[in-house]
Amino acid sequence: MEPRIKWVKTGQFFAYGALGLPTLNGTMNVSARILIVDDDADITQLLQDYLSRFGFTVRTASDGNGMRSILSEQVIDLVVMDVMLPGTDGLALAREVRQQSVMPIIMLTARSNPLDRVIGLENGADDYISKPFEPRELVARIHTVLRRSHTLNDAAPDPTRNDVICFDGWELHREERRLHSPDGLVVALSNAEFRLLCTFLQTPRRVFSRDQLVERAHGRPMDAYERSIDLLVSRLRQKLSCQADATSLIKTVRGAGYLFNARSVQGRSAWRG
Repeated sequence: MEPRIKWVKTGQFFAYGALGLPTLNGTMNVSARILIVDDDADITQLLQDYLSRFGFTVRTASDGNGMRSILSEQVIDLVVMDVMLPGTDGLALAREVRQQSVMPIIMLTARSNPLDRVIGLENGADDYISKPFEPRELVARIHTVLRRSHTLNDAAPDPTRNDVICFDGWELHREERRLHSPDGLVVALSNAEFRLLCTFLQTPRRVFSRDQLVERAHGRPMDAYERSIDLLVSRLRQKLSCQADATSLIKTVRGAGYLFNARSVQGRSAWRG
């Protein structure tokens, strides 16, 4: 039987008093390196203690300067960051991180407006959790985001694998997660945009429903993310239409979803196997 966990509400956060602390799968988590950025010292301490018991290595920072300092000193696998921070806010920091790295980001916020969640996702976040929340939910989200981004994948690369996917003059370098335009420009992609493009490239000219795209891009059912997938598709479509004479590679199929309309995709065999 799974040990009981007693939750004690303190302000807008659920602290814990555990009689025992199970992992998600009954085994200890592989030690991922997590950075928590929040100016509330009580929350950062509680999260650090809690995540450490799941096998995570946890560092904390109270603002953007602290975050930058830690990221310059060591490798971090995932950032958990509050939106409301002194100085540079969490949304701006997420954009800053995303311009330099594909490292996953989970945003925390006391705001409950679905539009705020959409804005966070569109600024580069991989997931969004509203306060108050149970730390156990955060652990589950961390597992999901890390698994989805392959941050902990230590498998050696297969030298026979084609990691460059070419389509209509574009090149997607999957290993580096870089997109090159027909003009040779590097187009920055968020993690969600990268996963969405990969989904389209795996099966070009197939109509995907919004439900299917949400599942692949965000790893969860539709629900509150319905509007975010439309915005995500719009952003990716805009990035794939950077040339003045370019036709849209992503077509809207009324009442059905979206279709990737590339004339040819080379390297698709690398997706299988």
